Amino acid sequence: MPQTASAVTLAALGDSLTAGWNLPAADAYPAKLAKALAARGYDVDILNFGISGDTTAGGLARLDAVLAAKPAGVILELGANDMLRGMPTAVPRDNLDAILARLKAAGIPVMLCGIQAMRNYGAAYARELDAVYVELAKKYDAVLYPSFLDGVTGVPGLTMPDGLHPTAAGVDEMVRRSLPAVETFLSRLGVRPAGAP
Repeated sequence: MPQTASAVTLAALGDSLTAGWNLPAADAYPAKLAKALAARGYDVDILNFGISGDTTAGGLARLDAVLAAKPAGVILELGANDMLRGMPTAVPRDNLDAILARLKAAGIPVMLCGIQAMRNYGAAYARELDAVYVELAKKYDAVLYPSFLDGVTGVPGLTMPDGLHPTAAGVDEMVRRSLPAVETFLSRLGVRPAGAP
């Protein structure tokens, strides 16, 4: 669908949770989020820069493509695959810091989505990973959505048999729970729903 002159373009940079692993494109988070926003009167296009299996290093490596799209804002969701590979938290922190620094230099605001560490990595690792997102959001004045899979992980019917990836119903729940943060982000961008003062 061609973008209307008034539409605002966002880019969603992430991994399989953004890409919509094993789901039709229309059921991926960016598509369902755009639909939910349209129902609330927003004219927003969301480009899906999600790649399944991607790490924070991968996201940093392909940031040029995101910048070339000249989005008004970026929804950044990376770090789950760094965790699954057992990387020290300094790795995602440094890569996310570099991504955020480049986006800031380009004048592009960010909504940063955190990833909850799996319990088998231990409490200390979980605290360190949580802190990465909190500290970087503060450093770059990004809107923080602390847990991208909030209300989905471990819920029957909302995750696929692997227990990691959301089903279409799981994506609906992700959209529902993240909408307040997304609307806060849009308000920062000066984007308001139709009919708003």
